Amino acid sequence: MNNEEIVARVQANPKFQELVQKKTGFGWMLSIVMLAIYYGFILVLAFNPSGLGASLSGGITTVGIPVGLGVIISAFVLTGIYVQRANGEFDRLTQEVVEEARK
Repeated sequence: MNNEEIVARVQANPKFQELVQKKTGFGWMLSIVMLAIYYGFILVLAFNPSGLGASLSGGITTVGIPVGLGVIISAFVLTGIYVQRANGEFDRLTQEVVEEARK
């Protein structure tokens, strides 16, 4: 069996189609969530800078520092969520497609 036949079998496999659909949809969903967080932060900064510039407890630290850290941490959390799903469901589907293509 040559490579072209293997590629055709993989692309025709319904599990491959399911994998592509799930990965694409999940990736877009997480991208939209991250963009909403980031642009939400930027919009608050643009339209209410004094809100983020307010002191937390009368000291030097402002509200913007923990909010900014939250934006950064959310990127790591969303990446972790994607990796967890990729290592579970997506890897399982990929393995099933590979096994079926070898038959």
